[in-house]
Amino acid sequence: MDKTVEKLKALAKLQYVDSKLDKIVTLRGSLPDEVDELEFEIQGLEQKIAKIGEDIKEIEGEIGKRKAGIKDFNAQIRKYEEQLNTVKNNREYEALTKEIEFANLEILTSEKKIKQFEDQIALRQGLMEETQNQINDRSLDLNAKRQELEDIVRETETEEKRLRGLSSDAEGHVEERILQAYRKIRRNMRNGLAVVATDREACGGCFAIVPPQTQLEIRQKKKLLICENCGRMIVDQSFFLEFEQEVSEKAKA
Repeated sequence: MDKTVEKLKALAKLQYVDSKLDKIVTLRGSLPDEVDELEFEIQGLEQKIAKIGEDIKEIEGEIGKRKAGIKDFNAQIRKYEEQLNTVKNNREYEALTKEIEFANLEILTSEKKIKQFEDQIALRQGLMEETQNQINDRSLDLNAKRQELEDIVRETETEEKRLRGLSSDAEGHVEERILQAYRKIRRNMRNGLAVVATDREACGGCFAIVPPQTQLEIRQKKKLLICENCGRMIVDQSFFLEFEQEVSEKAKA
């Protein structure tokens, strides 16, 4: 076989195999991205719960300080009340009475603050429960999508492995500069088609009419031709038909 024909055939085969791989990726659809997004969302929710837990601990610490303060003020009140029994004049009596009033006021303030802290904890516990419910819901979705993705991967992994081997083999028969151009064109095309055949005298990629002289050169298989409209590489249809026939025969065997 002529070397040019071999190279064109290898290029067409590379596109044929890569298109088959594209179909497998399409079969998986957006599942990989959805799995990643759910994992990221769950991670964020778990961090949110951890932060709420830290806030609750901090508030509980403040409650502990307030309760300790109340205990100290109660001790002071008892001491001042005992001292009232030994006062010698009205001045001492009034001073002790003010201290007792101040201590009682501080106790009331602390009790009010404790109630506010307890309300804050209740709100955060409610938020934590709500967030945990969100995690549970997202986890169910994640497990379902993971299972669906695993099922698809399991069903296609053998074929994908085979196709990737064929793709790698075909790449080895394509010149590096052409291979780089092929990859660049594939990245720029939504359907991943960098190599196409003519379809009813038109480019199989953009469907622009191919000049008769160019069509003749394509059929002669003597050189690689480029679509003047879309920049795709155009090869003879017989290459793709040959690959289709090979696949069909293997399927029947």
